[in-house]
Amino acid sequence: MPLMRFSEVSLAFGLKPLLDHVSFALNPGERVCLVGRNGEGKSTLMGVATGSIVADSGDVWFDDGVKVAMLPQDLPQTDQSSVWEVVASGLPELLALTRRFEALTQNGDHSPVFDQVMREIDAMDGWNFNARVDTAIKRFGLVPEKKMSELSGGWRRRVLLAKATLCDPDVLFLDEPTNHLDIPAIAWLEQFLKDFRGALLFISHDRAFIRALATRMIELDRGNLTSWEVGYDKYLELKAKALEEEARANALFDKKLADEEVWIRQGIKARRTRNEGRVRALKRLREERLARRERTGNASISVEDARRSGRLVAQTHALEFGFAGAPPLFANVNLTIMRGDKVGLIGENGTGKTTFLRLLMGQLQPTSGSVRQGTNLEVAYFDQLRQQLDPARSIIDNVAEGREFVTINGQPKHIISYLNDFLFTAERARTPVSALSGGETNRLLLAKLFSKPANLLVMDEPTNDLDVETLELLEGMLVDYSGTLLITSHDREFINNVATSTLYFDGKGAVQEFVGGYDDWVHQSGGFSKKLDATDVSEKKPTQSATNSKVAEVMPAVSSVGKKNAPKLSYKHKLELEGLPARIEALESEIEGLRQQVASGDFYARSHEEVTKTLEQLASLEASLEQIVERWVELESLQEGGGA
Repeated sequence: MPLMRFSEVSLAFGLKPLLDHVSFALNPGERVCLVGRNGEGKSTLMGVATGSIVADSGDVWFDDGVKVAMLPQDLPQTDQSSVWEVVASGLPELLALTRRFEALTQNGDHSPVFDQVMREIDAMDGWNFNARVDTAIKRFGLVPEKKMSELSGGWRRRVLLAKATLCDPDVLFLDEPTNHLDIPAIAWLEQFLKDFRGALLFISHDRAFIRALATRMIELDRGNLTSWEVGYDKYLELKAKALEEEARANALFDKKLADEEVWIRQGIKARRTRNEGRVRALKRLREERLARRERTGNASISVEDARRSGRLVAQTHALEFGFAGAPPLFANVNLTIMRGDKVGLIGENGTGKTTFLRLLMGQLQPTSGSVRQGTNLEVAYFDQLRQQLDPARSIIDNVAEGREFVTINGQPKHIISYLNDFLFTAERARTPVSALSGGETNRLLLAKLFSKPANLLVMDEPTNDLDVETLELLEGMLVDYSGTLLITSHDREFINNVATSTLYFDGKGAVQEFVGGYDDWVHQSGGFSKKLDATDVSEKKPTQSATNSKVAEVMPAVSSVGKKNAPKLSYKHKLELEGLPARIEALESEIEGLRQQVASGDFYARSHEEVTKTLEQLASLEASLEQIVERWVELESLQEGGGA
């Protein structure tokens, strides 16, 4: 027997309904994933299920005695409430009764009111309430006395999970549960939810998470809900076939309508009575076509390439960073990033990934060591906190910044047309940013980021809240991007598809480099050495980071992986290494000057001899630069291996 059932539920906030006579049932033990594009109404459906939103029509039914809990998409406030208080609020009535009982006991009040409170607690089996809260806190590895203002997004998400499961629910609703969680926490959550005895209805755009968890898929598309009694991969296959069939049916319908429109214009004199039925049928066809809701097109994501950067993008030497009074987040990091590299940064929350990006961009100064930036860098930075957006201004004002046109792939494009590529209509473009959903806000930040030329993309958690279609388009754009990419993400599939190398921050001070994406790192290193369990997390008490509001596990620094038994660098080679950066910089400057000559409008109007000589000189300098850079990388590797 179903635990919950929707029957002909409808809801509309505008002309087009978000839910159009939706029906479905949730059965015991099911783990159902609700998918759909941003703005389709998935969170609204969750709100109707939990009772926080009232439907216009239809029924939402729960079996008698079913306990329901919800993990919302939005994080709780960073106020002075303690973790214990927030978790305990998962049973608000029992919490209120317990506090009242404690107050009456402290005042020595043994009136009939005191007896009534005792009876109510007894009826709710609430004498073990404090123990239940403590157990939930321990299960999720939380520190009860910590204030919410001291916790990162990932830890606050864990607090909400503890609160939601405190009542031991039969049905658990989860809206984007993996947002703000790091990869070990996501893996732990997967296992926790697999072991959960109740039914799950969850929204997620994390493809690996869906694939591991979902036993059934339901899709909300243009107000209609379709159930797919399969896992995620089979759903993708069946969905593609369904869209092909829909397109074929629409094409046949449109052809029939066009033929009838031609017929009606040819005149029906002398046949008026006999053809009234055909006229009425045409009217019905017109009404049906008018009512059809077209599937929203895909976003069109592209970035304007800037002029090429120097071959060297960034280089760190013995880099160390830490906050005052605490051991360093990482130490002795020696890393070289070359033009065209696509580097994924992975590791638990608080291990310093965002801090490392800011060091590379020059926004922070290292505690010790050095960061050397390459030449001709034009950086576009995607901030996970979305601080580049002004919530009070409209979409168009945030992106346009006074411009009427943006240049994409060398061609001017009107700002409205550009925003339409990111699925913002002309009307929607005048909406304040504060009114956007999480997915729309991320899409807007991408539009702003890519409206300016860049040869270095630095992206900090760009995948949060994006629907699967937009995620895949972003992946394709980044794979084809000719510049350099630095990206942090907890989306394992995204890192697999985009990164050519991976930096792992182990939380103990080391930063290790591996070839390939997430799965390649797992194969090479064995993955995270320990599963995230209550004991492990309890030992890593969450603290507040002044830089990026992440949880920082502060442990003694150790050096990054070196090459054991590597040949030492001789004195002669040390002198050679010290002189190479200046030679590289001089060559890059000379090459850039020649490139500007070649790019000028009158270059090929010069004499044939001069053009040929300049092009040969440019090719020779570029070849020399390649050789010198390769030599520099070779000597740097020797020095990192212990020769210094």
